[in-house]
This record gives sequence, structure tokens and C-alpha cells, in this order.
Amino acid sequence: MAGSQLKRLKASLKDQGIIGPQRSKKQKRQNAQDAKASTDKRLQRHEALASIREQFNPFQFKTNARGPKFEVTTNKPQNDKLAKGIQGRPGLAKATAEQRRRETLLVEMQRRNKVGGIVDRRFGEDDPNMTLEDKMMERFAREQMKSHKKNTVFDLEGSDDEQEQVTLTHAGKTLFDDDDIEAGRDDFDEDVSDMESDDERSARKNFLKRLRAEEEAAEGEGEDGQPERKKTKKEVMEEVIAKSKAFKYERQAAKEEDDDLRVELDKELPELQSLLFQMRPKETKDPKGPAVMAGIDLDQLEKEYNMRLKQAAREARAEVTDRTKTDEEKAEEGVKRLKDMEEKRLRRMRGEIVSDDEEEEEEQKKGRKKGDDQEVQDDADEDEFGLGKGIKLRMTATEMGLDDEDDFLLEDDLIASGSELDMDEDDMSDMDGSDDEDAYDPDEDELVNGGEDGESKEVATKLQAQSKGGDEDGIPYTFTCPESHEQLLEILGNLPITKLPVAVQRIRALYHPKLDAKNKERLGNFAQAIIEHIAYLGDKFEPTWFPTIENLIRHVHSLAKTFPIEVSKAYRSRLEEIKEERPLSLTVGDLMLLTAIGTTYPTSDHFHQVVTPAMLSITRYLGQKIPQTLADYSIGAYLSILALQYQSFSKRYVPEFVNFCLNTLCSLAAEKPKEKLGLFPVHEPAAGIRVKGASKVTVRKLNCGDCQQPQSARSASEDSAVKVAIISTITSVLRTASETWCKLPAFYETFQPAQRVLQHLTTKSNAAELPAALVKQLKDTTTSISRLLQLAQVSRRPLELHHHKPLAIKTYVPKFEDSFDPNKHYDPDRERAELAKLRAEHKKERKGALRELRKDAAFMQRENLKVKKAKDEAYEKKYKRLVAEIQGSEGQAANEYAREKAARLKKNKR
Repeated sequence: MAGSQLKRLKASLKDQGIIGPQRSKKQKRQNAQDAKASTDKRLQRHEALASIREQFNPFQFKTNARGPKFEVTTNKPQNDKLAKGIQGRPGLAKATAEQRRRETLLVEMQRRNKVGGIVDRRFGEDDPNMTLEDKMMERFAREQMKSHKKNTVFDLEGSDDEQEQVTLTHAGKTLFDDDDIEAGRDDFDEDVSDMESDDERSARKNFLKRLRAEEEAAEGEGEDGQPERKKTKKEVMEEVIAKSKAFKYERQAAKEEDDDLRVELDKELPELQSLLFQMRPKETKDPKGPAVMAGIDLDQLEKEYNMRLKQAAREARAEVTDRTKTDEEKAEEGVKRLKDMEEKRLRRMRGEIVSDDEEEEEEQKKGRKKGDDQEVQDDADEDEFGLGKGIKLRMTATEMGLDDEDDFLLEDDLIASGSELDMDEDDMSDMDGSDDEDAYDPDEDELVNGGEDGESKEVATKLQAQSKGGDEDGIPYTFTCPESHEQLLEILGNLPITKLPVAVQRIRALYHPKLDAKNKERLGNFAQAIIEHIAYLGDKFEPTWFPTIENLIRHVHSLAKTFPIEVSKAYRSRLEEIKEERPLSLTVGDLMLLTAIGTTYPTSDHFHQVVTPAMLSITRYLGQKIPQTLADYSIGAYLSILALQYQSFSKRYVPEFVNFCLNTLCSLAAEKPKEKLGLFPVHEPAAGIRVKGASKVTVRKLNCGDCQQPQSARSASEDSAVKVAIISTITSVLRTASETWCKLPAFYETFQPAQRVLQHLTTKSNAAELPAALVKQLKDTTTSISRLLQLAQVSRRPLELHHHKPLAIKTYVPKFEDSFDPNKHYDPDRERAELAKLRAEHKKERKGALRELRKDAAFMQRENLKVKKAKDEAYEKKYKRLVAEIQGSEGQAANEYAREKAARLKKNKR
């Protein structure tokens, strides 16, 4: 039997010669004299101790106690560790990993959620090798470099250390010099100085005299024998600002005088124009005189010839056109174009990326094939019923050059006959230069930019004069283009709501992008204002406004093709507002915008910048809203219809839609279901939500008024009508959804709860409270869904093997390898072998990464626990200290009270 651990340790030390009988003095002296022998002996001693430590520490090495799993023969040499069965050092590896995590992960944990800090940027503080003189020299050099970089020729601020003042100069002279004030004036002031009035000239002179008096007083104070005080930076800047304001006032006054003079000249311009364009009387020719060229100026003739020659060179030459295509070729190209468009739409619906090169090629071909394809389409429509082409009374939108059916041309009835826009194109081109100066531009309006209001009043007066004329309904022909919702309300607020589309159409015609370069930006802002106004009208809500809102939505649809970024930004800002302020409290205006988004953009795309957030807003309400009133159920029913319309083409499943519909039917049922009808969440309805005594109510459709909270309490019959309308709408929507999603693999599991809910509503107790027409609708929907469920169940066939003749198993002659290695893979397919190698490496790296993540998580837990324990200990220590202080003070007060009481009792006894 082996001895104890201590005995085996002593035996090992004795065998290695570390311990043993004591040496004599002579042996010790000889060993001390031999330095090399003592060094070698010391190294041997360390190695022996290290081997003994490894031998007596069973947890230092990882070994395979059972040895290899299979005894194999190989010519691969084994190293010492493999010979000993050592596979690793877990203790050392764990300590190294712990130290590395303390240096990296712990530092990141301590710096988490911390911003900023104090950084020591003093020169030489972190360098222990620098002396005090070296530090001072380095700091002096850095300061000199810093000042050298700051004080440049273009430095307007200067520095406090400099004695010289940097001044602004122009043409070799100092600006704002009091001695030569006239030399520092602007050239423009010299030209317009004669145009100043007496009051303005006197005001300017008084202001300059006051400035000179202040400067002379400041200089006089420094002439009393004391050195002149250097002005501070604040005083210098105040003086510069005061002078700048003075000159700015002078320039502004001159500009106002110029504008007044320009307005007077513009008023006299029509008279000059009429004189310029008058027809000259024809000169009478002498019939007897011969037609000779003797009196013609040759230089004038040569100039005219050169001008005509240049005009002929600039004229566009005829280009070679393509050959005329046959009807079959045109039809084939039309079919191909439609197929390409459908393929791109399907790719966008699946979420695939459509390359830009294909879109560019499509746009290039669009211009050439647009006319031919339209002709093919028109011929197909005309010959569809065999009636021939017929007589065209009005040109189509494509023939007029419009891509959008909602777009329009500048018709005659959009512009008043007496307005400034009623002129020919030639007159407009001739007057283009003069009109640019007098046109009203919001960007140059000084009232907006903080200037004087003289010009703005003139512009406002001019616009009012233009808008006086109107049509038979009193709608003006000209409007100022509103660029915000507030301006739109101010400009169009007095018009009837039903006339807003006419005003919008006239604004689009007056500010067409082809008329002015700035109109594109104006119409982009106008489109955003229209979107906000649609929501505004929806919040106000009147039943007669639906045609107006529909026409405004059509205008937005048309503007979205020209200004897609502005329209999308307006929609996204409104959706962001809904998300932040009222995610579960939608208004009628929000419902109008969600409807407009569905008509403006394609809803079948897998991801869209506007449609996807809108769909998220719809599903957020359907999934998270717990309805409390009938208005909440009405809004949910409307959003359910929108969600189904959004997915009508792509047929993507919306789980929130089904859950809300089934929950609504269960909540409105006369009796609560006795058992759970499905896995959808069921919310307990509020008091008075369930249908009671509505058997005689007429089934109607929901309207926008049902989506608003009633201003006053409604009668029981009105509430019953709304409940019946909600049940009817939800039933119709469920039937449409079942027909839309009947091809989905999980249709049976999805709509089986819907079948149970509808069957619950058609029971005797619930049907007695509902109208007969609604009960019939419920039964028809139940029958339709049951039939679709049966077809879905029948379509599920179990998997089975193919029925074919059994094949014999192929046999191969075994192949023997002379130098076989069990750790090597022998695969004849090189690619498959490389793939297997990559898989093995990936698996190994993945396991290692998971192992490191688990260790990191454990380390973070340990450190967090340490921090928590330290905080708890500090808190406990502080708590005990406070309790001890309080108890001490209480005890002291109690003792004082007892002593005082005893003293009083003793005094009373006396």
C-alpha cells in the first residue's frame, strides 16, 4: 500500500537529491568556489521541483486515463505529451483566460454607459525621464507653435499678447477710419447719395457726428498724461458692429429709393412697349427708279449674311428613323413589355432586388416604344367589341402627352381672360426677362427674412389685385402657392370645401414646373400641405366631403409621380407622429391617410418606405388595442378592411387581422362562449357591448361617424344598429379573407377557429338577439368557410414512397492503402473533401466561439455579483452606522429625560 502524500513527497525530494544528509564545511566550501557547478546544480534543482509539482498536482494536466479508444498502428511520431497522455493544462489556461478577460472585458463593462472623462494632456507629466527644465522647454515650444498657427494674416480676432491691432483694409486704406470716413464708403453709396432725402441725410450725419464725439471723448481721456488704454475685444467688436449697422442702414435706404424708382418705371413700361412695337409706315418706292445695289452698305449686308449662316448651322438636322413595324411586331413588343413589368413587380413582392441597369434600359426603351404600345392597346380596345374605331370627340391623356390620368393640361378655363397669364408664348418669352424681376418670390420676401415691410405690402397688394377676378362660383383664377398647411388654410380657408379640387388644380396649373424653375420646390411643399389638409378634413369630418377628399387624394397620387420624395416624407412624418403620440388612438384623419397610402403606392412590395410603416401602424392597432367602446371596434373593422386590401395581391397572412376579427365577434355576441373556441386572445368586453334585443334592427353599413366618439349619449336602438353593422362588416371581411388565403398551407389551422366562432353566433341563444338577415349572412359565411376547410383538409395527402422496382445495392472492390492514417479522410472527390474540411473547421470554430461566449457570460455574472455584494456591504455598513447613531441619540435623549424626571421628582418631594 502506498504511503501518504507527505511521505511520497519526501521520498521524491530525496530521490532528486534536494534533501538528504547534511554536508560538511569542506564540501560546502568546494561547491561555493565552483561557480559553474553551483549554477548547473541550481538549474537542476528548479527543474526537479517543477517536475515534482506537476507530479503531485493531479488537476494541472488534462490526461486521458483510459488511454486511446482504439489501438491503431501508424507511422506518425508521437511527442512527449502524447506519450505521457497529457492533453492540456486546464489550470494555466483558465488563469490566462481570466486575466485576459480582466484586461479587456472587465474594462469594457466598467466603461459601459459612461461618456467623457478627464484626460491629462499636460506636456511631460507621463514621462518620468524628462526633467523639469525639459518639461518647461517643451511647453514653451508648444505654446510658440500654437500662437504661430493662430496669428495668421487672415486672423480677424487677434490675441491679447500682441501689441499691434489687426485692422480690416480695402484698396490700401483702413476701413471705418474717422479721419477719412468718405474714403471708406461703398461705391454704391456714392452713386445713390444724390437720391437720399433730406431727413435721411440729416439722420445719417447726426449718427456719424455722435460716433466721432464718442471716439474723441475716449481719446481725450487718454491724453491726460496717462498712457492710452488699449481697447478690449468687446469694445472693438461693438464699434465695428455699430459702424456696420450705420452703413447697412444707408444701403437699405438707397435700395428702397431704387425700388420706388423701378416701380414707377415699370408702370410706364407698357407705353414704351406700345411705342416700340408700332408698325412703321411703308416707304413709297419710286416706280421709275431702277433696282440697283449702289446705295446698300456692304458691311451691313455681310453682318446679316453671317447671322443667317449661323442660324442655319444651329438648326437641327433630320435624323434617320426606324422602319415602320408591322402590327404583329407591335403586339409582340407590347406583350413582352407587359411580361417584363409583371416580372419586376413579382420580384419586388418577393423582396428581391431589381437592378438599376434594367430600370435604366426600361426607361430608355420607354420613350421609343411608348407611342407604338399605346397604339396597339388602343386598337385592341377598339376592336374588342367589333364596333370599329368610331369618332373621337376628345383626345386621350396619352395623346396629349400625359402619363397620369389625374394630370391635366393648361386649359383656357383655368386662367382668367384678363389676367397676366393670358398671353401667347411669344409674348411670354419676350417678357420673360422683365417678369422675373417683378415676380413674387417667397424666398426674396424681406417680410419673411426679417427686413422692412414696405416691399411685402406692395407684393401683397399686387397679389390681391390679381386674385380679384373669379369664375361664376366666385373662385379666383390666381392663387399664391401655399407651402405649408397654415398658408393653405389662410389662402383657401374662405373657399367652400367642395371647391377645393378646383383651386388645387388651378394652383398646379399656375405653378407648373415648366413655367419657372422654383415651381418644382413650391409644388413639392404644396403636395405636403395637401396631405396634411386631407388629415385635417378627416378630423373635421362631414359626410358631404367624401368627393372632395377623394379628388384631393387623386391630386396627391398625381403629384407623387413628380415629387415622390416630398410626398413620401409627408406620409412618413404623419406615420411617425401616429407612432409617437397616438399609436392606439387613431382618428378619422389617420384612417384617411392610411387609405390614401394604399391608393398612392403599390402595396404588394415586400418592403416599401411608406407602405411598410403604414402596415405596421395598422397591425399595431389590431394587435395591441383592447377595445372599450363601439368606436374602437369600428376603427378596427375599418383597419381590417385596409389590411386585407393591402394584401389582396401579395396574399401575405396578417395574424393580427384574424385575431381582432374573432375577438370582436366573441365580444359582440349575446352570450359568452362556454369553452375556448381557439388560440386567439379573447378580451372581456366592457359593459353594454354585447348585442341585446336587436332582432328588429335593420342591417346597415358602417360609416366614418361610427369611428368617432359620440358627442352625446346615443339611444339603445342606435347602439344596436352600430353593433349589428360591426358584426356584418367583420363577417364579410372574414369571408373575403378566407377566399384570399385559401391557398396557404396553414389555412385549416388558421380558419378553423373562425368556423367555431361563426357557429357560436348562429346558435339559438345568440341568433334570437340578431336580425334575420344577419343570421342568414352568418350561416352563409359559415358554410363557405366550412367548404374551404374541407378542400384544404382533402388536399393534405400523406407522404408515400414511389412505386418502382427494387434496385440492387451496388458493390465495390475494397481499396487498401499502404500508408493508412485514421486521422486522414480519403475521398476521391476533391471538392467534397475540401467542403467536409471546411465544415469540420466551421464546427470547431463555432463550438469554440460558443464556449468563449459562455465563459464571458459567467465572468460578467461573477463581476456583477462582486459589484452587487460590494454595494450591499457598503449599504449595510452605512445602514448600521445610521441606526447606531440614531439609537445613540435616542438613548442619550432618554437618559436626559430620565435624569430630568428624577430631578423633578426629587424637587417635588422636598
